[in-house]
Amino acid sequence: VLSRPGTPSFLGLLCALLTLRPGSGFYLPGLAPVSFCPAGSSSSDCQVNIQLFVNRLDSIESVLPYEYDFFDFCKDDQEKRPSENLGQVLFGERIETSPYKKNNNIKWASRWDYILVSMPHTNIQWFSIMNSLVIVLFLSGMVAMIMLRTLHKDIARYNQVDQEEAQEESGWKQVHGDVFRPPRNGMVLSVFLGQGAQIFIMTFITLFLACLGFLSPANRGALMTCAVVLWVLLGTPAGYVSARMYKTFGGEKWKTNVLLTALLCPGIIFADFFVMNLILWVEGSSAAIPFGTLVAVLALWFGISVPLTFVGAYFGFKKQAIEHPVRTNQIPRQIPEQSFFTKPLPGIIMGGILPFGCIFIQLFFILNSIWSHQMYYMFGFLFLVFIILVITCSEATVLLCYFHLCAEDYHWWWRSFLTSSFTAFYLLVYAVHYFFSKLQIIGAASTILYFGYTMIMVLIFFLFTGTIGFFACFWFVSKIYSVVKVD
Repeated sequence: VLSRPGTPSFLGLLCALLTLRPGSGFYLPGLAPVSFCPAGSSSSDCQVNIQLFVNRLDSIESVLPYEYDFFDFCKDDQEKRPSENLGQVLFGERIETSPYKKNNNIKWASRWDYILVSMPHTNIQWFSIMNSLVIVLFLSGMVAMIMLRTLHKDIARYNQVDQEEAQEESGWKQVHGDVFRPPRNGMVLSVFLGQGAQIFIMTFITLFLACLGFLSPANRGALMTCAVVLWVLLGTPAGYVSARMYKTFGGEKWKTNVLLTALLCPGIIFADFFVMNLILWVEGSSAAIPFGTLVAVLALWFGISVPLTFVGAYFGFKKQAIEHPVRTNQIPRQIPEQSFFTKPLPGIIMGGILPFGCIFIQLFFILNSIWSHQMYYMFGFLFLVFIILVITCSEATVLLCYFHLCAEDYHWWWRSFLTSSFTAFYLLVYAVHYFFSKLQIIGAASTILYFGYTMIMVLIFFLFTGTIGFFACFWFVSKIYSVVKVD
């Protein structure tokens, strides 16, 4: 396609490969159609020339992108720089015109071939879905057995015995006076839950829009732009969930709660991102975010997200605390000696394995799209895996929570959050494996950038999965203790 050697990736490469006929047009998903006319008949409604743009230079040995004319490539004398959306800027794209010419020898029917050949085969995606569904069916069967058989028998037996016999019973009913005792460090847990709720809603809406075709890969940067804008606008749910849970835990330092919800996790992510940006700036990479864009991101954060978080927290604290189905005893009950499998750490480690098993194949394709410059377009599969992940995190956490309550260990608040959020640890391990086995990255700067951005992904995934597991377990515990007669 190029008249000179190089390794650029092109924004308008597809357009350059088209062989046009008089009066014909083309349409790329996610972009407005453009009409083209024969030479000499240009008008405001149609164009004659296909403009070829370049965005950046990439290498398989580095994660540092550079502007097209950073090296010894010819610069276009009539250079034009189209406006870019926020997602393109964050990905380091600098769109400009190219001095190279298009190749008209490629046939219309073959214009997509170079992309489709580079795409992973669909049958691997189906294998991923089937693998995830098997795990979900296994967990669903376990939960159904507990809910319909074991738990039903427990409730019937507990409701039939008298008080004297109940004193001799063992099991989850015996901790009814402690199961809703407020957790330690409830402030931090409520902040994590608020941020996790914000990320969950953002992810759901973004993937749903991508499934409908509004965020097509052809519209570069649209996915990232949508995610950032949604996160900014979803400060209200974050503040509301955090404040409501903190009030339920009996907390009274509402100002600290609101400030931590608005600033803690976003501050950690921004600090990491800022350090990565300094490295990119020192290396002269086009991925270095301009100072004006950083100011704009900060303005979105403090000007929109933070005030919306305060609004959500205001309504959260005005609401009554969530009422529990049973009263809490004044004196904590002593927890019996636990077996190895019912101790906190083994349960948490085991709880993250099954959710990770649902996503690891999709994770490979996502990492390929980020670091190996492959286009990801199977958002239908991704959305389905997202739903399966939500179900798996919920069911795995509920199962382990039930086993721990049967062992009369009532410290379930933090454990329910950490059980499903430990999936993020396996994500980190897989990212390290991917770096050493699949990538050819060399250089300290690229290595630091890879792991710096990976830590952002891990933190977001930690909050997201932990929140799912917590609320599933919270619903389960409230449900089972609401149907048991307690004297």
